[in-house]
Amino acid sequence: MSFLYVHNDSDFPIQNLPYGIFSSQDNASPRVGVAIGDNVLDVSVIQNLFTGPIMSKNASVFNEASLNSFMGLGRDAWKETRATLQRLLAANEGVIRDDSNLRSKCLYPMSDVQLHLPARIGDYTDFYSSREHATNVGTMFRGKENALMPNWLHLPVGYHGRASSIVVSGTPIRRPCGQTRPDDTKPPVFGPCRLLDIELEMAFFTGPGNKLGEPIPSSKAEDHIFGMVVMNDWSARDIQKWEYVPLGPFLGKNFGTTISPWVVTMEALEPFRCRNVIQNPKPLPYLCHDDPYSFDINLSVSLNVEEIAEPTVICRSNLKNLYWTMKQQLAHHTISGCNIRPGDLLASGTISGTSPDTWGSLIELCWKGTKPIPLGNNVTRKFLQDGDEVIINGRCEGE
Repeated sequence: MSFLYVHNDSDFPIQNLPYGIFSSQDNASPRVGVAIGDNVLDVSVIQNLFTGPIMSKNASVFNEASLNSFMGLGRDAWKETRATLQRLLAANEGVIRDDSNLRSKCLYPMSDVQLHLPARIGDYTDFYSSREHATNVGTMFRGKENALMPNWLHLPVGYHGRASSIVVSGTPIRRPCGQTRPDDTKPPVFGPCRLLDIELEMAFFTGPGNKLGEPIPSSKAEDHIFGMVVMNDWSARDIQKWEYVPLGPFLGKNFGTTISPWVVTMEALEPFRCRNVIQNPKPLPYLCHDDPYSFDINLSVSLNVEEIAEPTVICRSNLKNLYWTMKQQLAHHTISGCNIRPGDLLASGTISGTSPDTWGSLIELCWKGTKPIPLGNNVTRKFLQDGDEVIINGRCEGE
């Protein structure tokens, strides 16, 4: 328990303590913060309180405008920092609690700060790790018998995305323009996307990198995974359909990807580990790991549209539905010798479950435009209209 008031339903109890980058009215410089209840703890102000063997020499990373340097310090540094923060914020610790001057300098109401991208994202990879999602989309376009491509059960399919257009939650996304071919008997046309979609995803930030030519084995992958964010990988389905053969998504994906500002560490997620999905056929040895590395994270998507008063939940899913784990994704990504760097972002792909109410994209929920999605008061959607707001939540719940 913390000396700060934290509501029972808060997303940010002392067991969480996610990291982010924020600025404030009295200090426009972006710096490292930690969420606790309805407050942001300015870690740069209390850096002198980190007296452990690693962070006493590296506390200046908390002055930086991104988490990259901190991510690059590795698991021992992350664990030491988390233990120090939990001790300083505990109800029985008076270092911050009993120092009103320090509290006034290091604690900000969350409603008063501006949140920024948590990292300088050098490279971004998007996987396609939900068997249910891949099956649904494959069924729409190739039929049930050919839903999964021959490689899908053997490797984590992925592609390299555009890092420059990743934005923090709350940033408006402009409807993209591009070529589409609505009538297969006629030439393509140019104009705004008419089938604008969302994709419910999560993503992880990488920590220490590897040298070029030296893969990260699945047995060591955990040392390179810092923490997770919620993601919406906006998708222009009509643009994507026309362009994606033979090299995959391009303009249909590069116009915007939204992530949450707070990075939840793998240490915070540890109590929510669960069994991995049984994989058949068994993957090749470099992709195998016996330890559980799936996580029980409840996810939901809501649409907030002008015609109705309150947001409507359209999907409830869970990260544990994924077929391929983060360890397998990272091991596969680097098996070629590809080098990762601190702050790279690797995304899950759309997270769908087995029942229609767990499908994580509009193209699934409306089944390629054939079934309107009811939002209440006779309001429906198939794809996004201008002004619609997408709200994605992720939450772990223990006893």
